[in-house]
Amino acid sequence: MSTYFPKQGEIVRKWYVVDANGQTLGRLASQVARILMGKENPRYTPFIDAGDHVVVINAAKIRTTGVKAESKVYQHYTGYPGGLKTEAYKKRMTRKPEAIIEAAVKRMLPKNKLSAHMLSKLNVYQGDKHPHQAQKPQDYKLEVREYKPRKVVVS
Repeated sequence: MSTYFPKQGEIVRKWYVVDANGQTLGRLASQVARILMGKENPRYTPFIDAGDHVVVINAAKIRTTGVKAESKVYQHYTGYPGGLKTEAYKKRMTRKPEAIIEAAVKRMLPKNKLSAHMLSKLNVYQGDKHPHQAQKPQDYKLEVREYKPRKVVVS
């Protein structure tokens, strides 16, 4: 008996809409990454991209826990001497909140050649409007876990 692998033409991709309003960044990103990889699908295979499309709305209303809003920093290197660019979380949130969710989901995808293709199925929008009504996306209810804040000592 041989193992069944889905062929590229047999994969039917669904469209899901995820509302980020009031969601915690990391918990949202991990669940969206699972959908993009196809782990919610019974035909999941690690080396075949069988994931679905995800539309994330209300990216500007995402929240973080603890002191991440004050201390989190995004960095990238241009490739030139002295080219380390740094941007604080709050500044990026006001400038481009979609990039925060995209970066969080990208880092939770596998580090291989399929990750770029999986990430191309992610669409993030700042408000509650999106141009994907023709695909008839279904609402996806995220698993919500209670956040219990701990005492944080900032030194």
